[in-house]
Amino acid sequence: MERRIINPWEWQNERSYVHAVEVVKPEATLYISGQTAIDDNGISSTGNMRSQITDTISNLEKVIDEAGYACKNIVRLNIYTTSSDEFFASFDIFQDWVKKHGIKQTSTVLEVKSLFETLKVELEVTVVR
Repeated sequence: MERRIINPWEWQNERSYVHAVEVVKPEATLYISGQTAIDDNGISSTGNMRSQITDTISNLEKVIDEAGYACKNIVRLNIYTTSSDEFFASFDIFQDWVKKHGIKQTSTVLEVKSLFETLKVELEVTVVR
């Protein structure tokens, strides 16, 4: 697989995303449905945004690992949140995770009226190998 990052500007670097990712000759592509802060028993978190971001990332990593992929190969990551203000107040958690794995992904952040039950954030990704 070959991957090329396209960034005509540099201001996005502080926001932990890239403008475009070109993937040439991928071996496989994994499309992951939105992951949230739901525990192993299917119970939705009632925690605050910070704890839900942490739990959501953990669940996302579990799916990626189970499928035999690597977080560093995430090329698309959509973020759905019930509160952009709360999400960006906790953005350091997300940024630290992106930096830890060296992820260079395209992203869209969408504030939505609601998510399932008590959930505040959902991450939807595409990973290549």
